[in-house]
Amino acid sequence: MTRRLLLPLGIMGTVGLSLLPFLWFMLSSFKSQREIEAVPPGWCPSGSLEFYRSALFSHHLLDYVGNSVVVAGSTTAVALLLAIPAAYALARLTIPGKQGILALLLCVSMFPQMAIAGPVWRLLDALGGLNHRWGVVLPYVALTLPLAVWILASFFAELPAELEDAARIDGCGRWTTLLRVTLPLAAPGIFTAAILILIYAWNEFFFALLILTQPEQQTLPVGIALFQGEFTMPWGELAAASVIATLPLIAVVLMCQRWIVSGLSAGAVKG
Repeated sequence: MTRRLLLPLGIMGTVGLSLLPFLWFMLSSFKSQREIEAVPPGWCPSGSLEFYRSALFSHHLLDYVGNSVVVAGSTTAVALLLAIPAAYALARLTIPGKQGILALLLCVSMFPQMAIAGPVWRLLDALGGLNHRWGVVLPYVALTLPLAVWILASFFAELPAELEDAARIDGCGRWTTLLRVTLPLAAPGIFTAAILILIYAWNEFFFALLILTQPEQQTLPVGIALFQGEFTMPWGELAAASVIATLPLIAVVLMCQRWIVSGLSAGAVKG
């Protein structure tokens, strides 16, 4: 009985501690400047929307939101277009050293960004990609593609091959079988990979700061980090901007949670 009570209490405590910083920032976004500077600080906000107005109009937050939507959406679409056929080939074709390739993909997905920052910057400088949104999409795709291929290959391998054999007996070619039979069955795994790619591209800071130095091209994490106050750090505007930046991800995860849970539990992350 004690264990049955301790487990949910432990889970609730862990979740509460994880959410506490975001809760504090969210409450701060509805405070006035006097409440922000109060000593000791209070929990209850007055409900002011002044920081939201300042973040949206004085700091041009919507421009950063638009850039993040373009960058994260493009990264997700391109990475999935490349990852799906590559993962399908690894899952279905007879390829020597297939397990070694999957292990190598998993290792490559864990490369630290700092290790490739110099070569990426030089390559984009030669291609003219610096201070262009497509210039930051390229390294994002390169960094997320190995993990996407690994997740999708594991998921495709879990699907029954007999369904594809039956489709080919009915006259479907390899691509038709992939598009009409395999992809609908693999939708949970594709959603899982897409969400992981989208979250990475939406939150990534280092390459965005390195490649996008012009304010009109910068994404949300860089734009928020570079908020400047006249005399003090604009904590209220930072809190409001952080809430606005987090809400789209929460909405996407809530809308797609059924597919995400299904993808994770159906073998999308199994080796």
